[in-house]
Amino acid sequence: MVKDVRAAPFILASASPRRRDLLALIGLTPDLIAAADLDESPLPKETPARLAERLAVDKARCVAASHAGGVVLAADTVVAMGRRVLDKAHHDQDVRLCLERMSGRGHRVYTGVAVVAPDGRLSSRLVETRISFKRLSAADIDAYIASGEGVGKAGGYAIQGLAGAFVTHLVGSYTGVMGLPLYETRCLLEGAGLRA
Repeated sequence: MVKDVRAAPFILASASPRRRDLLALIGLTPDLIAAADLDESPLPKETPARLAERLAVDKARCVAASHAGGVVLAADTVVAMGRRVLDKAHHDQDVRLCLERMSGRGHRVYTGVAVVAPDGRLSSRLVETRISFKRLSAADIDAYIASGEGVGKAGGYAIQGLAGAFVTHLVGSYTGVMGLPLYETRCLLEGAGLRA
Protein backbone atom coordinates (compact mmCIF):
# COMPACT_ATOMS: atom_id res chain seq x y z
CA MET A 1 0.00 0.00 0.00
CA VAL A 2 1.30 3.47 -0.91
CA LYS A 3 1.76 5.82 2.01
CA ASP A 4 -0.23 9.06 1.78
CA VAL A 5 2.35 11.85 1.75
CA ARG A 6 -0.08 14.77 1.56
CA ALA A 7 1.92 16.37 4.37
CA ALA A 8 4.79 16.70 1.87
CA PRO A 9 4.58 19.90 -0.18
CA PHE A 10 3.15 19.48 -3.67
CA ILE A 11 5.27 21.50 -6.09
CA LEU A 12 4.32 22.28 -9.67
CA ALA A 13 7.43 22.86 -11.78
CA SER A 14 5.54 25.04 -14.27
CA ALA A 15 4.24 28.60 -14.40
CA SER A 16 1.45 27.57 -16.80
CA PRO A 17 -1.98 28.71 -15.56
CA ARG A 18 -3.54 25.98 -17.74
CA ARG A 19 -1.70 23.28 -15.80
CA ARG A 20 -2.92 24.73 -12.50
CA ASP A 21 -6.48 24.80 -13.84
CA LEU A 22 -6.22 21.19 -15.03
CA LEU A 23 -4.90 20.04 -11.64
CA ALA A 24 -7.88 21.76 -10.00
CA LEU A 25 -10.18 19.54 -12.09
CA ILE A 26 -8.82 16.51 -10.22
CA GLY A 27 -8.93 18.25 -6.85
CA LEU A 28 -5.27 19.23 -6.53
CA THR A 29 -3.76 22.62 -5.78
CA PRO A 30 0.02 23.03 -5.69
CA ASP A 31 1.51 24.31 -2.46
CA LEU A 32 4.23 25.98 -4.49
CA ILE A 33 4.87 27.01 -8.10
CA ALA A 34 8.56 26.71 -8.99
CA ALA A 35 9.11 26.86 -12.74
CA ALA A 36 12.38 25.36 -13.95
CA ASP A 37 14.58 27.58 -16.06
CA LEU A 38 16.16 25.28 -18.66
CA ASP A 39 17.41 25.45 -22.21
CA GLU A 40 14.57 23.75 -24.11
CA SER A 41 16.45 23.37 -27.39
CA PRO A 42 16.32 19.89 -28.95
CA LEU A 43 19.50 17.85 -28.87
CA PRO A 44 21.00 16.77 -32.22
CA LYS A 45 18.80 14.08 -33.83
CA GLU A 46 16.38 14.15 -30.88
CA THR A 47 12.83 13.19 -31.85
CA PRO A 48 9.91 15.39 -30.75
CA ALA A 49 8.64 12.59 -28.48
CA ARG A 50 12.00 12.16 -26.78
CA LEU A 51 12.33 15.95 -26.41
CA ALA A 52 8.99 16.22 -24.57
CA GLU A 53 9.83 13.45 -22.12
CA ARG A 54 13.42 14.61 -21.55
CA LEU A 55 12.35 18.18 -20.81
CA ALA A 56 9.67 17.02 -18.35
CA VAL A 57 12.22 14.82 -16.55
CA ASP A 58 14.88 17.55 -16.54
CA LYS A 59 12.41 20.12 -15.16
CA ALA A 60 11.28 17.75 -12.41
CA ARG A 61 14.86 16.93 -11.40
CA CYS A 62 15.90 20.60 -11.48
CA VAL A 63 13.09 21.71 -9.16
CA ALA A 64 13.37 18.64 -6.90
CA ALA A 65 17.06 19.42 -6.35
CA SER A 66 16.09 22.58 -4.47
CA HIS A 67 12.87 21.23 -2.87
CA ALA A 68 13.90 17.92 -1.31
CA GLY A 69 11.11 16.01 0.41
CA GLY A 70 8.35 17.39 -1.78
CA VAL A 71 6.28 15.84 -4.55
CA VAL A 72 7.38 17.60 -7.74
CA LEU A 73 5.31 17.52 -10.93
CA ALA A 74 6.70 18.73 -14.25
CA ALA A 75 5.41 18.54 -17.81
CA ASP A 76 6.42 19.62 -21.28
CA THR A 77 4.37 19.73 -24.48
CA VAL A 78 5.81 19.51 -27.99
CA VAL A 79 3.77 19.92 -31.18
CA ALA A 80 5.25 18.25 -34.25
CA MET A 81 4.67 17.43 -37.88
CA GLY A 82 6.84 14.43 -38.58
CA ARG A 83 10.22 15.24 -37.02
CA ARG A 84 9.66 19.00 -37.31
CA VAL A 85 8.93 20.65 -33.96
CA LEU A 86 6.46 23.52 -34.19
CA ASP A 87 7.83 25.76 -31.48
CA LYS A 88 5.97 28.03 -29.11
CA ALA A 89 4.63 30.99 -31.08
CA HIS A 90 6.27 34.23 -29.97
CA HIS A 91 4.30 36.56 -32.25
CA ASP A 92 1.51 36.61 -34.83
CA GLN A 93 3.74 35.57 -37.72
CA ASP A 94 4.71 32.39 -35.83
CA VAL A 95 1.02 31.60 -35.32
CA ARG A 96 0.35 32.13 -39.04
CA LEU A 97 3.22 29.83 -40.09
CA CYS A 98 2.08 27.06 -37.73
CA LEU A 99 -1.56 27.24 -38.84
CA GLU A 100 -0.60 27.30 -42.53
CA ARG A 101 1.51 24.17 -42.01
CA MET A 102 -1.26 22.34 -40.11
CA SER A 103 -4.09 23.38 -42.42
CA GLY A 104 -5.83 20.28 -43.79
CA ARG A 105 -3.18 18.01 -42.28
CA GLY A 106 -2.43 15.93 -39.23
CA HIS A 107 0.06 16.64 -36.49
CA ARG A 108 1.06 15.11 -33.18
CA VAL A 109 1.21 16.55 -29.71
CA TYR A 110 3.61 14.90 -27.27
CA THR A 111 3.34 15.67 -23.59
CA GLY A 112 5.92 14.36 -21.17
CA VAL A 113 4.97 14.20 -17.49
CA ALA A 114 7.44 13.54 -14.69
CA VAL A 115 7.02 13.22 -10.93
CA VAL A 116 9.68 13.12 -8.25
CA ALA A 117 8.49 11.50 -5.00
CA PRO A 118 9.62 12.70 -1.55
CA ASP A 119 12.17 9.87 -1.44
CA GLY A 120 13.68 11.02 -4.74
CA ARG A 121 12.17 8.33 -6.98
CA LEU A 122 11.41 9.68 -10.44
CA SER A 123 8.62 8.36 -12.68
CA SER A 124 7.61 9.64 -16.10
CA ARG A 125 5.15 9.03 -18.89
CA LEU A 126 4.91 10.19 -22.47
CA VAL A 127 1.48 10.79 -24.00
CA GLU A 128 1.00 11.08 -27.75
CA THR A 129 -2.11 12.61 -29.29
CA ARG A 130 -2.84 12.65 -33.03
CA ILE A 131 -4.85 15.60 -34.32
CA SER A 132 -6.15 16.60 -37.74
CA PHE A 133 -7.16 20.14 -38.67
CA LYS A 134 -9.69 21.14 -41.31
CA ARG A 135 -8.42 23.07 -44.28
CA LEU A 136 -8.11 26.61 -42.96
CA SER A 137 -9.07 29.58 -45.08
CA ALA A 138 -7.15 32.84 -44.97
CA ALA A 139 -10.12 34.28 -43.05
CA ASP A 140 -9.92 31.44 -40.48
CA ILE A 141 -6.24 32.15 -39.90
CA ASP A 142 -6.67 35.94 -39.78
CA ALA A 143 -9.52 35.66 -37.26
CA TYR A 144 -7.54 33.30 -35.07
CA ILE A 145 -4.52 35.58 -35.10
CA ALA A 146 -6.76 38.54 -34.21
CA SER A 147 -8.01 36.62 -31.16
CA GLY A 148 -4.49 36.58 -29.72
CA GLU A 149 -4.95 33.01 -28.45
CA GLY A 150 -2.06 31.44 -30.34
CA VAL A 151 0.81 33.59 -29.06
CA GLY A 152 2.74 31.79 -26.35
CA LYS A 153 1.31 28.39 -27.25
CA ALA A 154 3.20 25.38 -28.57
CA GLY A 155 2.25 24.99 -32.22
CA GLY A 156 0.60 28.40 -32.21
CA TYR A 157 -2.84 27.31 -30.97
CA ALA A 158 -4.87 26.49 -27.87
CA ILE A 159 -7.24 23.57 -28.41
CA GLN A 160 -9.45 24.68 -25.51
CA GLY A 161 -10.23 27.94 -27.29
CA LEU A 162 -11.30 28.96 -30.76
CA ALA A 163 -8.91 26.49 -32.41
CA GLY A 164 -11.08 23.67 -31.08
CA ALA A 165 -13.31 24.36 -34.09
CA PHE A 166 -10.40 23.49 -36.43
CA VAL A 167 -10.10 19.91 -35.11
CA THR A 168 -11.65 17.24 -37.33
CA HIS A 169 -10.09 14.24 -35.60
CA LEU A 170 -8.37 13.60 -32.28
CA VAL A 171 -6.96 10.33 -30.96
CA GLY A 172 -5.34 10.49 -27.54
CA SER A 173 -5.58 12.88 -24.60
CA TYR A 174 -7.46 16.15 -24.97
CA THR A 175 -6.01 17.41 -21.66
CA GLY A 176 -2.57 16.30 -22.87
CA VAL A 177 -2.91 18.71 -25.78
CA MET A 178 -3.79 21.42 -23.24
CA GLY A 179 -0.52 20.66 -21.44
CA LEU A 180 -1.23 18.01 -18.77
CA PRO A 181 -2.75 14.58 -19.48
CA LEU A 182 -4.88 14.09 -16.38
CA TYR A 183 -5.15 10.29 -16.31
CA GLU A 184 -1.39 9.77 -16.53
CA THR A 185 -0.70 12.66 -14.15
CA ARG A 186 -3.02 11.28 -11.49
CA CYS A 187 -1.45 7.80 -11.82
CA LEU A 188 2.06 9.23 -11.39
CA LEU A 189 1.07 11.36 -8.41
CA GLU A 190 -0.69 8.46 -6.72
CA GLY A 191 2.41 6.36 -7.32
CA ALA A 192 4.39 9.03 -5.46
CA GLY A 193 1.88 8.81 -2.59
CA LEU A 194 -0.08 12.00 -3.32
CA ARG A 195 -3.87 11.76 -3.22
CA ALA A 196 -6.43 14.45 -3.90
